[in-house]
Amino acid sequence: MKGYTWIILTMLAIWVAGMFIAYRILKQEERLRIYQPADVNAKLVDEDMQRVGRDHCIAPFKLIDQRGDTVTNATFDGKIYVADFFFTTCPSICPKMTANMGAVVAHYKDDPRIMFLSHTVMPRVDSVPVLAAYGQEHGADPDRWKLVTGPKEHIYELARRSYFAVTTEGDGGEADFIHTENFILVDNKGRIRGFYDGTSKQEMDRLKKDVGLLMKEVFP
Repeated sequence: MKGYTWIILTMLAIWVAGMFIAYRILKQEERLRIYQPADVNAKLVDEDMQRVGRDHCIAPFKLIDQRGDTVTNATFDGKIYVADFFFTTCPSICPKMTANMGAVVAHYKDDPRIMFLSHTVMPRVDSVPVLAAYGQEHGADPDRWKLVTGPKEHIYELARRSYFAVTTEGDGGEADFIHTENFILVDNKGRIRGFYDGTSKQEMDRLKKDVGLLMKEVFP
């Protein structure tokens, strides 16, 4: 009888250990990838960064939002956020992007753990008053959805070397222009956790699913 009990207890212990291991594996599968330059399409990454395989974060930035307030990395301390690049007079992809971003913002309107950051790629045109009017038209709460402008070179460097949002090369000069549909999900440590087509409602569903997974990880 004692031998039989020992066998049952051993099998039970093995079963519990197996369930624990399976649970750990499933939990790992639910975690979003942390993107490094080496993980991203090489066309989106400057050549000098393509072999970087660890510790990539969004570079320090200093921009101005639609209220005229300074926006830096510290603005998003303790938050996750979704970033994109647009301009207010864009007649093609930007209206869809803005509508889709607005829908995602509305979905999380009662959750202060997530913010949104839209960079103009035409800062010469999109001044603070222009961004304020655009934000008001599209219901962008400046406390949650920052529409930002700043030096063109700074914004373009962020797009290319921090967010990996565009495939084109350039120096942010007068003739340089970027146009991208990418939304980028960034965690509370400034790391990229996902890329999404901002013109696609299906991709917005995927974004919302990934935000849920990231929130479970960041805010357990």
